[in-house]
Amino acid sequence: MFLKRLTRAKDGKRHQYWALVESVRTARGPRHRVVTYLGELRAGQQAGWADVRNLLDRVGPDTLPLFPETEPVPEAVHVHLRGVRVQGVREFGDVYLGWRIWQMLKLDECLSACLPSGREDVPWSLMAAVLTLARFCEPGSELATAERWYPRTALAELLGIPVEQVNPDRLYRTLDAVLPHKAAIERHLGERFRTLFDASLDLVLYDLTSTYFEGEEAGNPQAKRGYSRDGRPDCVQVVIALVVTREGLPLSYDVFAGNRPDVTTLEDVVAAMESKHGAMAHVWVVDRGIASEKNLAFLRSRGASYVVGTPKSRLKGLEGALVEGGWAEAAPGVEVKAVAGPEGTETFVVCRSKQRALKEHAMHERFRVRIEAGLTKLAGRLTTARRRMDRGKVERQVGRLLERNAHAGRAFEIRVEDTAEAASGLKLTWTMDPAWSAWAQLTEGHYLLRTNLEGWTPAALWQTYIQLTQAEAAFRAVKSDLAIRPIWHQREERVQAHILFSFLAFALWKTLEQWMSRSGLGSAPRPLREEMARLKVAEVRLPTSTGREISLQCVTQPDPAQQQLLTRLGVQLPQRLGQPRWVDAVPPAPFRLKM
Repeated sequence: MFLKRLTRAKDGKRHQYWALVESVRTARGPRHRVVTYLGELRAGQQAGWADVRNLLDRVGPDTLPLFPETEPVPEAVHVHLRGVRVQGVREFGDVYLGWRIWQMLKLDECLSACLPSGREDVPWSLMAAVLTLARFCEPGSELATAERWYPRTALAELLGIPVEQVNPDRLYRTLDAVLPHKAAIERHLGERFRTLFDASLDLVLYDLTSTYFEGEEAGNPQAKRGYSRDGRPDCVQVVIALVVTREGLPLSYDVFAGNRPDVTTLEDVVAAMESKHGAMAHVWVVDRGIASEKNLAFLRSRGASYVVGTPKSRLKGLEGALVEGGWAEAAPGVEVKAVAGPEGTETFVVCRSKQRALKEHAMHERFRVRIEAGLTKLAGRLTTARRRMDRGKVERQVGRLLERNAHAGRAFEIRVEDTAEAASGLKLTWTMDPAWSAWAQLTEGHYLLRTNLEGWTPAALWQTYIQLTQAEAAFRAVKSDLAIRPIWHQREERVQAHILFSFLAFALWKTLEQWMSRSGLGSAPRPLREEMARLKVAEVRLPTSTGREISLQCVTQPDPAQQQLLTRLGVQLPQRLGQPRWVDAVPPAPFRLKM
């Protein structure tokens, strides 16, 4: 059963009216039979009859629609200019930019293949786009996305999803539906990065961070207290391991328990990378917290190479190399030198930085002055005390002083001795250790790298290790711009899905960065996103001589600066979204004077 539009010419005018019609089988095939004539119907009356039809005739989705397509707007029509108005201004530029990047990465095709259409009203791939674009443009909870952010955007027209169909429950179900396809998504992104940016997987950067929860997370076995990189040791957390290309493009991530030591994560991450992107002879660049002897032996057993940071204590065996010549400049103010490892299978790269030397010298001096001031104050109290003091308590005070200023703590030899010259019964003395001072002065600004690569110059090895800052920059972007923290979800699967969509939003972020870099716009996505967010969509209502209005969804015109950005990116904004359509005129509200 459906409504059928009928037209009739009378007195030189065409009239439109409606009939409630059902489809019946006859000997000559299916025919339409009029149930009742309804006359002329406005849009609100049409909606009411649509509800009646739904109650009377529950039919499948392939049945003819109750109302046929809206009457098209003619090319020429008389418009009353005095009644033209603008309403319903919504956000457009940033969501349009994010949607273009989503299509550029072909994530719509990837998720459509992973999640074929079923009985759902809205495809999972489109709902995944909503969640990712929300994280990219205005990070917030699923509730905030559905109730506040989505209605303020033009995504209803861009994606074809009405506002009423985006609700928290559907967003939560999307989290659950997409999470099992994490590995396929990561494989797809690696292939797209190779296609779009000629990204190489021969060298990968690996680092870890943590993100904390608000709540007890009693039902999540991964939520544990551990070393917090967010400065929130009071909260439970999870550890996130991220692998990126040398350009910082994300390839893979893993989530570990919040108390998982960094050094124990490498084998799991390498195995996951090989399962997703193939068993390649990667060059792994990792920080010193992960570079244990066991891990390095594991990488060598897989045929992989590495460039890793090494604790500064290893400089003790390379003292001769610090004072000898043979340094080469790797960057302005940075010099490097290669030294053969003790077993002949590795190379150590000694690096020294002028800026770092000045910084470390200033730190040593600041902490030395603090320790001396603290010791002097404590010694004065022992001298002027009027009663005997507890030796253990004084030694604990000295320990706390050294702990607060650990960078220079070993520079002092401190003694707490018994004495009869003071009422406290104790005397505090200290001397500076000349050997420590000499070693600190010699090694200020120096650090050490370690590699099993052959044939690389020390400068090239240093440049490779410095690219690890791309992974650190990735964590900053995910935490600040994409607001991955804090996590409010309580279930383990929802936490994993939250991190997955943060990973997808970061893939959009880094793709935009590469797009900008290749367009000569630098490499700072945030200002561009904010500038694009100034572009809006507004509904323009045009009253006509027919008594009805025409609705146009118009995109605001970019200003010269915005147009230059769009031209550099090669993006042409649409002037309108969708086609013009007829709407009923809204009568003005009656004016009442309040007495």
